[in-house]
Amino acid sequence: MMPKDENELLTKTNRGTPAGELIRRYWQPVALSEELPAGGAPLSVRILGEELVLFRDDQGRVGLLGIHCSHRGTNLSYGRIEDGGLRCLYHGWLYDIHGRCLEQPGEPGGGEHRDQIRHCAYPCTEKAGAIFTYMGPGEPPLLPNYDFLNASPDHLYTSKIFHACNYQQANEGNIDPVHLSYLHRFFENRDERYRGVRGASESHYNLVARNSAPLIDVELVDFGARIYTVRKLANDQSYLRVSYFILPNLSAFPGQTGGEGYSINWHVPIDDTHHWKYTFVYSAGAPLKKELVNGERSELSPDYRLMRNESNRFLQDRDAMKSKTYAGMGTGFQAHDAFATASQGAIQPSSHLRPHLSRSQCLHGVTLSSLAPHDKSKLGPVAFHDSG
Repeated sequence: MMPKDENELLTKTNRGTPAGELIRRYWQPVALSEELPAGGAPLSVRILGEELVLFRDDQGRVGLLGIHCSHRGTNLSYGRIEDGGLRCLYHGWLYDIHGRCLEQPGEPGGGEHRDQIRHCAYPCTEKAGAIFTYMGPGEPPLLPNYDFLNASPDHLYTSKIFHACNYQQANEGNIDPVHLSYLHRFFENRDERYRGVRGASESHYNLVARNSAPLIDVELVDFGARIYTVRKLANDQSYLRVSYFILPNLSAFPGQTGGEGYSINWHVPIDDTHHWKYTFVYSAGAPLKKELVNGERSELSPDYRLMRNESNRFLQDRDAMKSKTYAGMGTGFQAHDAFATASQGAIQPSSHLRPHLSRSQCLHGVTLSSLAPHDKSKLGPVAFHDSG
């Protein structure tokens, strides 16, 4: 078990905490673009423990401000979008996206000291159907030039899902390859071509069910970690799956696009006990299939909460557990993962993967880095399911 002080080092994200300051130095998703249409109402948002208001001004620019007016603290999410900014309903103070106070109509001289006001404001940009913000010090860095952020809409599905737990324990689930053989197991063979494995004639689901104790190796890289998972199969074959942890709070893994893309789970703290998981499903080859997109959306309510949730016990079907799925919670992975991570409690005292990966599930005396690229023959024929 990780000591309490070390666990809090990773899980506490308010301003002034080590993890909070780290995450603030990276661009973070704060909302979906569809939540803030032109002419739409401002949004009250909470991110990293801060209460903020997100709005699109009458010129189409996006701003993120402290939610309480600098004058008397009135909630700005009820304000008016007009005259190049967001106007407080109480006394008419008008703020632009940079936090400048443009007007103080009730003050002497129309607010002769308004230029001294610098309301809390964070820069924003839009990419890939999401609005990103930078909440750190100084000038923001460039937004990473990830392929999925530049994809056309027919090659990308973007959404978000509410999770009632700390961001860290859900992100840990992304880099835990063993749970795929249990939590997401199907008892029926599945022949879903968009979930195919390169070099194999069947789906990922069938392959992970055949070996529930894979060999695992972790390679530390400049952006985070690369996780290699090898499942030995029949006929001297091996199924190699590669996934990634990307600092500070997202993961990439082989997606639902038949080896032509990948998926991203980007875990953004609301506060220390809740977070949004932003999901990006990217296809580098053919456009995403409509049945995939419709299936993902059907799991969510209009406010991006899972239809299967703790209040209805994830609609678990005990009969389905006998012949269809291991968890009995339908076929959608998002509900499976939300159950497994949130039911641990809001902040789970973390044991992490490291103590376990150093034992039976690691590649004994051999690392994949020593096998790749010149000696993968030691693994036997490999069916690749890599994120490229």
